[in-house]
Amino acid sequence: MPRAKQRTPELRDRLLAVAVATLNEEGVARLTTRRVAERAGTSVPAVYELFDDKAGLIRAIFFEGFRLLGNDLSAVPVTDDPVADIEALVPVFRRFCLDSPRLAQVMFSRPFADFDPGPEELAAGEAVRDIFLDRIQRCLDEGVLAGDAVDIAHVLLALAKGLAVQEAGCWLGTTARSVERRWRLGVHSLLAGFRPAAAV
Repeated sequence: MPRAKQRTPELRDRLLAVAVATLNEEGVARLTTRRVAERAGTSVPAVYELFDDKAGLIRAIFFEGFRLLGNDLSAVPVTDDPVADIEALVPVFRRFCLDSPRLAQVMFSRPFADFDPGPEELAAGEAVRDIFLDRIQRCLDEGVLAGDAVDIAHVLLALAKGLAVQEAGCWLGTTARSVERRWRLGVHSLLAGFRPAAAV
């Protein structure tokens, strides 16, 4: 395949897609600008021209991960059951983390020493949290949950991240049935803890 010479937006998109694929398929240690350029059929200088340096490439991967996750979460329909609508987001988050564990690691664990997320990166994560936040706020407005929406969103996401890590490490159970039961138990118990006293 001939090497691409033009530094175009299309090449940037292709390099980003290849970088995400390299991360998911080969791991953090193999994610180098040289490897990405090789797999994309272009040059290392092209990567640097489009992303400045490796940290810039990782930053783009970070944003792409939150864009993909945000798109998946935004596609979950809204129904007339506000609590079920919160619960419906969790399997989507779970599947993303299990299907792309190394991408999720970049987004949530930051395994690269040369990448230090700043305000823009933190805002990308907050945009995903806001999808949960909107549905939680609806529950508060309708009186089916009580508390602070931001607190509930943080705790729910922390639970989902933790369960996903446990599942990926085969620590959540030895059968699919037990794994599913523990996910349901965790999410249902957490949300039940935020129900108004009169509704318990």
